[in-house]
This record gives sequence, C-alpha cells and structure tokens, in this order.
Amino acid sequence: MIALSLAEIAAVVGGQTHDIPDPSVLVTGEVVRDSREAGPGSLFAAFVGERVDGHDFAAQVVGQGAVAVLASRPVGVPAIVVDDVRTALGALARHVVRRLGATLVALTGSAGKTSTKDLIAQVLRTKAPTVFTPGSLNNEIGLPLTALSATEETKFLVLEMGARGIGHIRYLTDLTPPKIGLVLNVGTAHIGEFGGREQIAQAKGELVEALPAAEDGGAAILNADDPLVRAMASRTKAKVVLFGESAEADVRAENVRLTDTGQPAFSLHTPSGASDVTMRLYGEHHVSNALAAAAVAHELGMSAEEIALALSEAGSLSRWRMEVTERPDGVTIVNDAYNANPESMRAALRALAAMGQGRRTWAVLGKMAELGDEALAEHDAVGRLAVRLNVGKLVAVGGVEASWLQLGAYNEGSWGEESVHVSDAQAAVDLLRSELRPGDVVLVKASRSVGLESVAQALLEPGAEGVDAR
Repeated sequence: MIALSLAEIAAVVGGQTHDIPDPSVLVTGEVVRDSREAGPGSLFAAFVGERVDGHDFAAQVVGQGAVAVLASRPVGVPAIVVDDVRTALGALARHVVRRLGATLVALTGSAGKTSTKDLIAQVLRTKAPTVFTPGSLNNEIGLPLTALSATEETKFLVLEMGARGIGHIRYLTDLTPPKIGLVLNVGTAHIGEFGGREQIAQAKGELVEALPAAEDGGAAILNADDPLVRAMASRTKAKVVLFGESAEADVRAENVRLTDTGQPAFSLHTPSGASDVTMRLYGEHHVSNALAAAAVAHELGMSAEEIALALSEAGSLSRWRMEVTERPDGVTIVNDAYNANPESMRAALRALAAMGQGRRTWAVLGKMAELGDEALAEHDAVGRLAVRLNVGKLVAVGGVEASWLQLGAYNEGSWGEESVHVSDAQAAVDLLRSELRPGDVVLVKASRSVGLESVAQALLEPGAEGVDAR
C-alpha cells in the first residue's frame, strides 16, 4: 500500500485510535486479513469469522511487525477501532485508489472472469507495472485488499468483480471506480440466487453504468457474441468497444482452430492491425477470454503485435483452472475443479474432446451449485453432451445431481460401463486408479463445494517426483 499514517487511516475510516503512542507512524507494508501474512509495516484487518475471530491474533501480528490492527473492539495492542471492519476496509481502499495515478480496469461475467483477469494482467504487465486480483478474491473484502496492494509505481489495477445479487457490483464500483469496464457474458451461474438471466444481466450491467463518459476516458468492453451483454451499450455513457467472433466486433478472431494438443490458435484483428496468436492455455473457450483481454489492452495503447505476443506467452496463474499435468506413464490429468456452471462445464468437455483425440477420455464430474429450478435440466444436458462428444467414460460423483448427470448420459445412449455414478471423491479415485491406462486423459470438474480437486491431486501422488507439469 502507499504509505499512510495511522492518524490519516483513522480519519479516512472514521475510527478511534487505541494504544497507539505515535499516530504519525506509517503503514508501509501490506493490508492483510490472514495473521500469517502480517509482517513489518503491515496493517492487520481483524474479521470475525464462523470459526475464527481475527481479534484473537492481534498480539501475534504486532509481534510479527504489524503497525496496528483494524478492529471492531480494543485488543490491547495498537489498533484503529471502527464500527464495521468491512466497511472501513472499503473506505480505505476508496481513499487509496483516488490517490493513485493508476488506470483501473474492472471485469465481470458469469464465466471466465478469473482466467480473463489473469490474461489481462499478463498482457498489461508487459507494458507497465500491473496489480491484479489474486485468484478469485472478487467480493467486498477481497477487492479492497487487492486495491490496497497497489503502490505509487502501479500503472494498471485490474480488478475482478463478482455478484450474487442486484447492487453488489454497484457497491464494488463505488469502492474502486473503474475507467475501463469489461463484461464477458451472461450465463446461468448463480441463476438460482438471481432468478433468471435477465436479472443476472441487470446486475452485471451495473459495471458499465459506473464508467465515466467517453469524453472523460471511459470505455465499456462488451461481448458482441452475447446479446444480453451487447445490449448493455445503452446503459453507459462510456465509449463502447465490442469483442468477439462477430464480423461487427472491433476486436475479433478469425480462422479459429485448435492445435493437436487442444490449444486455441487464431488471427487477432484490431482497429490498428492484425497478428496471429497460439495460446498455451487449453480449450476453445479461451478465445473469447483472449479477445476480451486484447480489447482492453488495445484501448490502453498496445499494438496488435504486442498483444498477440503477450497472449501467446500467457499461462494459467490461478490454481485448479484447466491445470494440465502429464504423469510419467502418459496419463494426462486436467484439474478444472475450482468451480463449475453449465457454460464452463460445456467448455471443459469440449476441451477434453479436443485434447483426447486418439486417446481414451474420462470426465469426472460433480454437482453444479446454485442452479435453482434449472438444476435437473442443466445436469441432464451436461451428461448428454459428454456422450455427444464421445467422452470415453463419465464418472458422476456425489448425490442426486450426479445421478442426473449419469441419467442424461444414459438417455443419450451411454450403455454398459460408459458411465458410472459413485458416491464420493474417494470412490472416484479408487475406480480411476484401477482402470486408468497409459495415454488416458482425465478431466476433473465440479462446483467448489464438492472438492473434486482431491481426485486430481490423488491421481498425481504416486511417483509425483516424476510428474512433468506443463
């Protein structure tokens, strides 16, 4: 964080100082919420969780070098006491962002946010110092913490914004007002909470409503291939830039194809030129993500050649998202178990089919959460798609949702042992260990709550020292 005195922080967040001998002392380190990350010059935000109360670690973090604790009660060590730590953290982030000279880029969407954010960051940091959301810390706590990690040297601040209801993104944009806003897509993720895709579009579009006008440098980057996103152009005064495979897109892809290993390649076309891209990531769905990143980068002054080179060199920065690892025996494990919704599940299955040409393929799939009344139909559809893509074997893991996956496969023509329903992750591991053959490709994917990453990790344990991670 940029250096601020405890007195200034207290004033910004509306807090009272307690046990602070010298309020002029500066916070020169990071603002953290995990006591293990506290170090010299840091500020520790003490949150009360379901199992752990951060206030209990106050003395520990100060012993580790933290300057003070942002707390909701006195803790016996230097502290700024506020009514609500979350609100105070947001106020501090808003203050710091206004002090920075960085260009703030915000993005949202139903699927692909984290992968796209990682691509944007990798492209922009070839041009100037860039700070971006780690993993998918895109809520009212993670977003301020990311903003507070920026320094005077930061030129680009890339923030992922998530939403579980109307008004969530509006709140986040108030904390960290973006200059460039990107909306990827409107899908069915969290549809059970929102009530429908139109409501999801309403929530996602709050991002473009928060942008400055075009004459003030605001730019809305919108997916030309998604009608609900494209319609958001009417909700903003910012300059509208379209990306996609549509001929009307300002930044578009032509000659899209997959390499023999399932990695996308295409010709990138921008208003200032064209250049070829061959990505290191897996799956054709990354083309749309790459175009979104390219549109942002082009708006910030990068050439088509610079963007294409950066996209071709970019890798996966966030764990359990199409992580491809090849075992010494030639079995390939694709760990995409961080989360799942119908759109990302279909994309992952298509990537598996592309990667597995001439090889036996396995889809180890579990529940897609928060689909509400659409849950049965969506799980059934994914099971059917696995059959249509000629996936060698579907392993449906878990309870009733997994049974719907298998039922869909069965009704699409999966017979005999082509699909199986197992009770839990360990049962899936036992099955795979007994039946995998050299050269097989295994996709593991489900919503985060299912914890299927344990399946991928278990399959990589034997002889892990010989694993060649790509």
